[in-house]
Amino acid sequence: MTPRDTGLAALMALIWGSNFVVIEWGLQDVPPLLFAAMRFVLVLLPAIFLVPRPAVSWRVLGTVGLTVSLGQFSMLYLALHLGMPSGMAALVLQVQVPLTIVIAAVVLHERVAPAVAIGVGVAVVGLAVVALGRGAAGLLPFAVTLLAGLSWAVGNVVVRAKGVPGGLGLTVWSSLVVPLPLLALSLLVDGPATVVDALSGLGWRPLLSTAWTAVVSTLVGYGIFYSLLHRNPSATVVSWVLAVPPLAILLAWVLQGDQPSATDLVGAGIAMTGLAAAQLLQARARRAPVLPEPVSAAR
Repeated sequence: MTPRDTGLAALMALIWGSNFVVIEWGLQDVPPLLFAAMRFVLVLLPAIFLVPRPAVSWRVLGTVGLTVSLGQFSMLYLALHLGMPSGMAALVLQVQVPLTIVIAAVVLHERVAPAVAIGVGVAVVGLAVVALGRGAAGLLPFAVTLLAGLSWAVGNVVVRAKGVPGGLGLTVWSSLVVPLPLLALSLLVDGPATVVDALSGLGWRPLLSTAWTAVVSTLVGYGIFYSLLHRNPSATVVSWVLAVPPLAILLAWVLQGDQPSATDLVGAGIAMTGLAAAQLLQARARRAPVLPEPVSAAR
């Protein structure tokens, strides 16, 4: 990597690491499903008029949007609303890495190298340690975050199976199927009165949070990500993505006073070791991005 690309990679990791804190900050004023719908409206407009549609079928675009975008982010926002700490949400969401590898092995019959399998196992152990440290009250938001990671992983496998080229076009166009279902779910779960009150009383905090997550995190972040992949080996770029959970934990600690417990730190260390091994070894073996996902919340 050139010094310029190294700086861009560090900026990308910082943007994505901050995303979780910013989401939790905005959720104080808006119901989670409505808040997620607002994000994807801003992802779509005006980008959909400026970014060419990728050369894939509407069915594939819809499937990717329903899994990677709607499924992942509705569950992530709900988990944060239920009390999942933003820093730990960034870590637990990365369960999508081992899940993607496992699902691809089962569905697509992709070969998993023994070293990668060991890395997956280590990551799962680390996440189990984090789960044990949550206590009974924290198990529900932890489980919802796992569902977000599962939805992301399913979308990753769809992208891989269909040979869909990753890029900003897929991010934007797959988001077409997201805002209206999320709004409908919010009306059903929260009630029309709550939705109307939230929209009529929007303050600067949820608007700024939405702008950051949609424009900076999604559009700018992924613009940097794919430009780096175009110029550098995928394993090098992926290694910077692995910095996102530690940065999210650190930012939540510094900005929100959300100090992780000793159990959280031990589990995070074990999980990150396994994730790094699985993801980087898989990326080197493929010589392509391990996760050809259109969007990430984690980000």
